[in-house]
Amino acid sequence: MNRAYRKILLGLGLDAKDGHVRITKGKNFRIFGGSEETHEMMQEKVIKFNEQLEKRCKSLDDINEKEFREISKTIGLKIPQKE
Repeated sequence: MNRAYRKILLGLGLDAKDGHVRITKGKNFRIFGGSEETHEMMQEKVIKFNEQLEKRCKSLDDINEKEFREISKTIGLKIPQKE
């Protein structure tokens, strides 16, 4: 079986203390968990990331690591530096 794999943005929030399970799925992203505030922040970031992809007329599968880091910086995501 030959299965096509696609890149996705994955958000994982670990600060929920209210027992509420938050899951949001969308085009090229999945967000799980977090407090209401954290989950909303992750939603905003993936929306902004997708807007940047649209401006470049590219999909997540089309960009390289450099472009990923550029977009992340533009929208205020903190990505660890490579060693």
